[in-house]
Amino acid sequence: MQIYFWGVRGSVPTPLSPQQVQSKIMAAIQRAKPEDLVNAETRAKFVSSLPSWIFGTAGGNTACVELVNNDTHIILDAGTGLRAMGKARTCPSNYHLFFSHFHWDHIQGFPFFDHAYNPKCHFEVYSHFDDADEYFWDQVAEPYSPPTVGKTLARDIHFTRIYEDEEFNIDGIKINSHKMRHPGDSYAFSFENNGKKFVYATDVELKSTDYQGKNEGEAVFKNADVIIIDSQYTVEEVYRKENWGHSSFCYAIDFAVYWNIKKVYLFHHEPVYDDKKLNSILEAARWYAQYINHSDIEIFLAKESQEIDL
Repeated sequence: MQIYFWGVRGSVPTPLSPQQVQSKIMAAIQRAKPEDLVNAETRAKFVSSLPSWIFGTAGGNTACVELVNNDTHIILDAGTGLRAMGKARTCPSNYHLFFSHFHWDHIQGFPFFDHAYNPKCHFEVYSHFDDADEYFWDQVAEPYSPPTVGKTLARDIHFTRIYEDEEFNIDGIKINSHKMRHPGDSYAFSFENNGKKFVYATDVELKSTDYQGKNEGEAVFKNADVIIIDSQYTVEEVYRKENWGHSSFCYAIDFAVYWNIKKVYLFHHEPVYDDKKLNSILEAARWYAQYINHSDIEIFLAKESQEIDL
């Protein structure tokens, strides 16, 4: 299984601001030495040596993750990252599209997905919500979209109702799901193939009771190789924003430790956090894992264009 990140932000799209670009340039200049600027080779070496938060960016598109296994193409949520995916990919004959829930930041990319207008491309949509098709089409109804969008978008689409903790199979991939704590509900999914398990668990407000002797969701989470998990807030912020439906990095790590998950990708980044702040959260998360004597867990920051090979 190959996993690709197309959108990693939470709540709203967050493009880099002019001030953030300027801050990156200033931070780079302050690190430069005369010997770094001698020629094209030394300049290239210097740039490549810069910290990732200066040289790159986590990205500003909302949630969209792609899973590819042989000829099976699975899309997890249709945030604005889906638009970028449509520009980078050729259209397969069939997509399997899973929605964790139908908040705007998880659906707003679909009307801008090039493949959605290809009559040869079929979409099979999976959701736990009875009115999923109504929610889906409402966003392209007038006056929210031009009338031509609703008439031409995804003419070959089918909605499948799925159920929590009820296993099913797509092309040899075993799939399970579990309801998470989030206003209006949200669902995590696991995908297993050839002895590897991948979990997508965005939009969840974790509590300590979620990993204290409980086995709810065991089929989804236990012994996963990789989890992409909501870690939108800092510890201080998660207390101020109780019941907003999101987690801090330390709860995400505790959750992964409880379920013996090997790799954690911090996801659904807070819109007001710039790349420097996100990097500091990653460093704090890795420190926390060492503090609780679980330095064996690998922790990463989810970034657009990043790939995972399982």
